[in-house]
Amino acid sequence: MKVRPATRHDVPAIVALLADDPLGAAREDLSDPAAYLTAFDAIDADPAHALVVLDDDGEVVGTLQLTILPGLSRHGSTRALIEAVRVASSHRGQRLGELLVGWAADEARRRGAVILQLTTDATRVDAQRFYERLGFVGSHVGMKLPL
Repeated sequence: MKVRPATRHDVPAIVALLADDPLGAAREDLSDPAAYLTAFDAIDADPAHALVVLDDDGEVVGTLQLTILPGLSRHGSTRALIEAVRVASSHRGQRLGELLVGWAADEARRRGAVILQLTTDATRVDAQRFYERLGFVGSHVGMKLPL
């Protein structure tokens, strides 16, 4: 098992992971890869982003995106944001999510971040317990505005 940078070739497997739950199934469309490839190219071209996969002997079984955000608050501190953490349903319960988030924390520190943050859907109670077990604290209320 290794965490490695995602490639364009991995995009269909990543989208399949994103669609592999009730929320993602309603949001993702596996039949049209063009928008996903465009998004991948933008992520891949920007050094503030890292899209990684968890590779199990050539099979993509997990993914996450890490974004580095410079800011003025906290004395001009850099923070890191984790998005789209997914582990294949066939591989859950093996601490692979912990491996991915641990990689993200190490990479965020390496890039000078002083805080690692994320949001998770309010209905994802198991995910919330998972993140709390890793030391995350529900200190803020996340809000979204569809555009």
